[in-house]
Amino acid sequence: MTTPAPAPDEKEPLRPLLARIWRDYLSHHRTPLFLSILCAAVVGIMAATVLQLLEPAIDGLFLGKPVTIWRVITIAPEHALVGVPAIIIGAGLIWTVAALGQAALVNRLGHGIVGDIQVKLFGSMIRADLARLRSQHSGGFVASVLFDANLVREAFTNGVVNYTQHGLTLIAVISYMAWTDWKLTLIVLLGAPLIALVLRRFGKRMRKATTGAMVETGNLSTALMENLDGVRLIKIENREAAEEARVGEVVARRQRHVIKSADSRAFAGPFSNLVAMIVVAAVMAYAGWQARNGQMTVGAFAAYIGLLMSAGQSLRQVTNLQTVMTEGLTAARRLFGSLDIQPEIREAPDAADLTAGPVTVALDHVSFAYAPAAEGGAPTLSDVSLTVKPGETIALVGPSGGGKSTILSLLPRFYDVTAGAVTINGRDIRELKLHDLRSRIALVTQEPFLFDDTIAANIAYGRPGASQAEIEAAAASAAAHDFISALPEGYATRAGEAGLRLSGGQRQRIAIARALYRNTPVLVLDEATSALDSATEREITQTLQNIYGQKTIIVIAHRLNTVKQADRIYLMQDGVVESSGTYEELAQSSVLFRRIGALG
Repeated sequence: MTTPAPAPDEKEPLRPLLARIWRDYLSHHRTPLFLSILCAAVVGIMAATVLQLLEPAIDGLFLGKPVTIWRVITIAPEHALVGVPAIIIGAGLIWTVAALGQAALVNRLGHGIVGDIQVKLFGSMIRADLARLRSQHSGGFVASVLFDANLVREAFTNGVVNYTQHGLTLIAVISYMAWTDWKLTLIVLLGAPLIALVLRRFGKRMRKATTGAMVETGNLSTALMENLDGVRLIKIENREAAEEARVGEVVARRQRHVIKSADSRAFAGPFSNLVAMIVVAAVMAYAGWQARNGQMTVGAFAAYIGLLMSAGQSLRQVTNLQTVMTEGLTAARRLFGSLDIQPEIREAPDAADLTAGPVTVALDHVSFAYAPAAEGGAPTLSDVSLTVKPGETIALVGPSGGGKSTILSLLPRFYDVTAGAVTINGRDIRELKLHDLRSRIALVTQEPFLFDDTIAANIAYGRPGASQAEIEAAAASAAAHDFISALPEGYATRAGEAGLRLSGGQRQRIAIARALYRNTPVLVLDEATSALDSATEREITQTLQNIYGQKTIIVIAHRLNTVKQADRIYLMQDGVVESSGTYEELAQSSVLFRRIGALG
């Protein structure tokens, strides 16, 4: 079962968060951002301008009065029929061009930012420590890459630009309203504190609901991936209904948060409209009184009401955008929380190069625990020492849970030792460059992973640019060439998701071919022949025996007949080396070894 995803820290100061969003993402796209904001400003100003033109249009076209536009342009009544529509069309053309530019720029800007975020998130994930990856389900990463990144994009492209557009529309509209009648505009502005109070109240609810919805979205993604990964177990145990109910609970929790957020957004509009209608009623009463006294024309009144309605519309848009911005800020907090976790397994600033040539691997009094003792972690290895020199093959055998696979995880620094040291050619691997270290080690695990790519690409994965002859030679060494050649598309056959189009034995042979193709000085085999039939196992064992003496080889095996040719065998139990020696020596001296041989 999965643990719930952590919620973002809502108490993180806003200013540093915005500064980081600008520094890490928006500043790399500053030109399209500023141009889109400029276009949004033009759109907002033109929207208000067209409405302000209602006054001269009505007074000039219907009442036959001289038309004065912006108190600068004067049009005689006989020219109003052409002049006023022409000015409106001109403003409309500017509006349209700016709107088209805004849309095009925002699309490119937004998707560019999404790409930047997704690449950084994937980089953070793929470079993370195995301990972190094991503690956090991959569904949380998927939710961040696919969902959170788009929320940030929506907030800081469409959100910022539309805030600019509707904010400037609001400013321009109020400015035109004040220009038309400043006393009337004061009446309108009396409603602003009430609307601000409504927005603040519902905004707080939206933030809380959005945070909850985001956490449950990650949990839902995790639950779905977990069920897909474990579908065989679910079916054999007849647990379909139970898992459907479990996912249903996650969906229900997410829906509760989503509905709360939607309700807050939806309720904010009607309450704001109520305040706006009260303001409109007050404006009509005041304007009617002025009209009776001859202080306001029909055109001025129509223009004023149009501007007031536009202000209300822009205010509603700003209200809706508040949800978008809230979601974006919450997503950004979670994204940065993931990005800021530094791997514990990283190179020292003065990490040394590992020179080419033969390799001696040693464990010097190594102890290791997957979790600290304070968290209840029990030691997996205790004071383990062993050495394997160039050309030597050693085998690790013993009951399950003895720490054998843990040793193989320590060699390429998937984890760091708790005490002691792992050394290569006498140097602590923590002092070496990670790339150099891992480029010298080929690893075949008990459950090999294949990408959904061609078989040839999977074999050549660790060293791209291989010739077909090199790939086929490695496959032949792993007893894989014959079955690959018999496939409909041969080496161009796709392996399927995680290699599931192939049998377990076929996947294992391709993984062995991949390791042999890399031709590294250190070869590590963790139950590499466990999924193979006896005949294939004998073929591969013979291949491995052919390279004995050429590489530093470490083998984990349960079937002791596969490691008879090893130079030394280390018998491990409960994280310690019980004894070591050749096959014949241990067969004579160790009851546990003989028992393992009998079971194998």
